[in-house]
Amino acid sequence: MLNGGPEWDFASCWTQAIIDLLRAWGCSVDALHGYNVAYRRPSPMPPLKEPVATAPINLTEPEPSIDASASQAEPASAVVAVLVALSISHMLNDIMQSLLPAIYPILQAKYSLSFFQVGLITFTFQLTASLLQPLVGIYTDRRPRPYSLPCGMASTLCGLILLATAGSFGAILFAAALVGIGSSVFHPEASRVARLASGGRYGFAQSLFQVGGNCGSALGPLLAAFVVVPFGQRSIAWFTLGALLGIFIMTGVGRWYQRHIAELRTKKRTTAAIAAPQLSSTRVRWALAVLLVLVFSKHIYLVSLSTYYTLYLINHFGVTTQQSQIYLFVFLAAVAAGTIGGGPLGDRIGFRMVIWVSILGVLPFTLVLPHANLFWTVMLTVPIGLVLASAFPAIIVFAQELLPNRVGMVAGLFFGFAFGIAGVGAALLGWVADQTSIEYVYRVCAFLPAAGLLTVFLPTPHRRR
Repeated sequence: MLNGGPEWDFASCWTQAIIDLLRAWGCSVDALHGYNVAYRRPSPMPPLKEPVATAPINLTEPEPSIDASASQAEPASAVVAVLVALSISHMLNDIMQSLLPAIYPILQAKYSLSFFQVGLITFTFQLTASLLQPLVGIYTDRRPRPYSLPCGMASTLCGLILLATAGSFGAILFAAALVGIGSSVFHPEASRVARLASGGRYGFAQSLFQVGGNCGSALGPLLAAFVVVPFGQRSIAWFTLGALLGIFIMTGVGRWYQRHIAELRTKKRTTAAIAAPQLSSTRVRWALAVLLVLVFSKHIYLVSLSTYYTLYLINHFGVTTQQSQIYLFVFLAAVAAGTIGGGPLGDRIGFRMVIWVSILGVLPFTLVLPHANLFWTVMLTVPIGLVLASAFPAIIVFAQELLPNRVGMVAGLFFGFAFGIAGVGAALLGWVADQTSIEYVYRVCAFLPAAGLLTVFLPTPHRRR
């Protein structure tokens, strides 16, 4: 077993994780416990000796579930193989999801779609994902369902098959809805398992989980450029192999999760409550509202790039479809790199500080981007993606610390809200682009990161001692 110091060696972690997977995949994922990579929190503070006397904030919450108690127990070491498996599955999930915006130019040309119809596809996908995620989170907070993870992948599989064979705009919308349902089932439960296997470093676990998704979002357009563009819409069916692989991996993770829950039910285990900030219910609600506004500003700007960036480059600079998708990959790769830094940095300096810098810090770049040439447009998307993406892991963990007994609900709410606001934003921005121009959309969206000033209203969390 590798004993970690104040910081993790990422290469060692991934190497050990691969070894863990190879050793443990003989259908006994519990064997991972013998090969865990352990670490200590970066803070020099001594470990918690006495249970915190104060109870977590109660906002008419139900009793903590078995899974919530497991999260609050903060296991001594992270099951790195489980975290990596979740990250890989998140990557596969988001590769399949990112095929939708990546093939918009193809669908627009083939079916003569307007900008509004393109936005409506995104709206359908994001709406099905956003509405179900909080409900899935609330349900699984009370009744954990380990094998819901492969079920979510199965829905995505069906959506891909339909998208590959769709012959009408209505069929495309239905395929987008199936992919959205798969996402709504996957994210809340996968985020909970990541926290369960975090070993107390919630920021690192959340970043590692989310970076898989961002890598998938970055790879999706690239794969579309070299697979779907040359071979057409039916070549999307090849990506069902990724869905099948995801089902296989998630079945293994579900097996570990189920056995972990069984252990908790057979052992009368005492757990210390999370040292939640001493805040009133009103203060907590206000903090959650501020976090949701920050997610709104972040995701509306991100969707303006992820949905319409390729069309902007084609219309404004005259690049080819394949070139535009490569430039989109550059932006999405920067988003993936930013995500992996936000969580560990929050573990070290505090999640409030990460939220403050990551959203407001991109404002100078977004203001310049609509007036830049092609070279600088591509270059500016790198710091924008890098800095802005670091906010989301910090926001998720900050919200989960406010409501420690509602880990699944918080994940479902924020992932769902992010998807939903992105869907509404995509349709609205598409309508504005039809009425004005795509250039006008980017000039307006440039001011959205100014909402980062609202971070000043977030409470300063008490450090654990």
